[in-house]
Amino acid sequence: MKNKISRVAVVGAGAVGSYFGGLLARAGHDVTLIARQKHVKAIQENGLFMECQSFQEHVSIKASTEYSAIKDADLILCCVKSPDTERVMREIKDLIKPDALILSLQNGVDNAERIAQVVPNPAISAVVYVATGMGGDGHVKHFGRGELIIGQLGGHENISAELEQICDLFLSAQIPCSVSNNIQRELWLKFLVNCSYNGISAIGQITYGEMAQQENIWQLINDLTAEFLLVAHQEKIDISLAEAQMVNEQIAKTMANQRSSTAQDLMRRKPTEIDYLNGLIVRKAKQHGLYAPNHQAIYALVKMIEQKNRESSI
Repeated sequence: MKNKISRVAVVGAGAVGSYFGGLLARAGHDVTLIARQKHVKAIQENGLFMECQSFQEHVSIKASTEYSAIKDADLILCCVKSPDTERVMREIKDLIKPDALILSLQNGVDNAERIAQVVPNPAISAVVYVATGMGGDGHVKHFGRGELIIGQLGGHENISAELEQICDLFLSAQIPCSVSNNIQRELWLKFLVNCSYNGISAIGQITYGEMAQQENIWQLINDLTAEFLLVAHQEKIDISLAEAQMVNEQIAKTMANQRSSTAQDLMRRKPTEIDYLNGLIVRKAKQHGLYAPNHQAIYALVKMIEQKNRESSI
């Protein structure tokens, strides 16, 4: 990147994108949220209402329903659902500046790779630890944490200077951010949390803290973890059982009031990302000649609820 990051666009600005975009705008950065019409209309009329742990206020920020709003962006935060990644990238490909950077703030471990298959710009991975939700149109709620770990998966020339610049941008908005030299491992650690918590939270419409209070649920999380680690090791990802258990326990404590994004999707009768969470573990297990029955069960149950929601909306 020849120039500093002056303009930021957030594509798919739901809870996560609105939270980080809102904090950047609140710190004085030029940010545009690209989102659905009702959310945009509310922001244009009243600003983005940020109900955070440390402040509650309406933040002035630009918002648009049109992808054309990204044409001058130096940094694009990709916050669309994982199943929509390639489609959205194809739609915006010709609008992206040649020297723009794309940062994936999505669930899953392969979004940056899938972005890179569609657009020539550097696609950077971000591991996101934040508990957020939508309180309504133009209203984002923050329940806990809010840090980012970013890094380069490869496939492009060294962009360490650009990574530091992105990190400094977030730090200027008091968003904890660090650069990892092993972002793949960091992605899989977060992926573990997604596969351990998201589906259970969705099926039971239950918070992480409520899950942690039930012995049977903890046993299921431990079984999911064991299957996950078998697959991870086949993928050459080095995560110990002790480390995995520590990460799972930490999430229950630091995001106790959070319901997973998968739970929020099902509650709103929207498609989930389960194909890129437990579903991906099931597929990778089969590729390696393994069986992941607990992940298969979680996957099947979430897909069943998705199907029921589709049928009831027809």
